[in-house]
Amino acid sequence: MIDSHCHLDHEPLMSNLRDVIDRSKKVGIEKLLTICTTEISYKNILEIVKFDPMIFGTYGIHPHETNKHNVITKDIIGKVKVNNKIIGVGETGLDLYYNNSDKKTQLNSFVSHIDAALELDIPLIIHSRNAENETFQILNEYKDKNLKILMHCFTGSTEFAKKIMNFNSFFSASGIITFKNSISLQNTFKDIPLDKLLIETDSPFLSPIPMRGKKNEPSYIHFTLKKLSELKNTEVKKLDLITSNNFNKLFFN
Repeated sequence: MIDSHCHLDHEPLMSNLRDVIDRSKKVGIEKLLTICTTEISYKNILEIVKFDPMIFGTYGIHPHETNKHNVITKDIIGKVKVNNKIIGVGETGLDLYYNNSDKKTQLNSFVSHIDAALELDIPLIIHSRNAENETFQILNEYKDKNLKILMHCFTGSTEFAKKIMNFNSFFSASGIITFKNSISLQNTFKDIPLDKLLIETDSPFLSPIPMRGKKNEPSYIHFTLKKLSELKNTEVKKLDLITSNNFNKLFFN
């Protein structure tokens, strides 16, 4: 198994990193991708990726943090090339769930991240919430640029998934698919092809059933894998191999 999106620099994961990694290995996780959200986050990630060979990282500014990082440019993001454990740009994207007051800043940041990912030729990790039209419009401008895209914690519609599938996009399932009220999302994942699927925890957030109420961690990913295997009518071991191969294809080919 590969956890394609976690936040090891967040508590309680960071202060218990050794135990978190040990539990991850015990359930069969072979790689962890810890995702950057701020400049401070990146400084921590640069240390965390040294902790164990299984840990890789990204550089990016979360949409909610763009007002505090409005000087982040393509060139600044591009400096990640010097570290071979930093394998992606993000997370970036658009989150208009709460309000649109920082929409312009989010849009500008998103474009900077896209341009940097293209220049570095590494995948772009996208966060899209209540922004399907805006996200599609921006990505559509780059449809001929060979972007490598991971739609993290995908909660979009089936229509949205189909529209951006043509942009070399992969879709990551989180613990949300285990929630009883996520029928629409479950149906969306039924329609996404196997060769486009990854899994993630987004830990320490979004603990899957039956771990709701606890802080999430990478070792809980097997609950999401099991639910996804039911939705796809595919054996767990087979889906494990498929999602792991998809991750390696996206990030290491």
